[in-house]
Amino acid sequence: QLQPVESGGGLVEPGGSLRLSCATSGFNLRGYAIGWFRQAPGKEREGVSCVSSRSGSTNYADSVKGRFTISRDNAKNTVYLQMNSLKPEDTAVYYCAADWSPLLDICTLVDKGPYGYWGRGTQVTVSS
Repeated sequence: QLQPVESGGGLVEPGGSLRLSCATSGFNLRGYAIGWFRQAPGKEREGVSCVSSRSGSTNYADSVKGRFTISRDNAKNTVYLQMNSLKPEDTAVYYCAADWSPLLDICTLVDKGPYGYWGRGTQVTVSS
């Protein structure tokens, strides 16, 4: 089965930038919608951003619009989440998830949606 692996997390100051990577070596990302989710301590997991399987259409949570950018490189079987202007409230474990969706050009930020393949997460901490 497809197993996403996240990387790129770490400690960054408020206003700084960080780029997360979601690698899926051995599997072609074509046909999969990819979503980024995050979970802070004591809070429920929430959708951050996603990119569809065909056209690359994207969705963003209101809290990150204008600051985060999702992109995919099918040749490298990798999806990225570029995070700019980071805020302390962005602190969370970030997860990459994949949804086998070769026919529907949609993606969703609903946590309990169609995503069936999940990574183990990478910690992002925004603090002075």
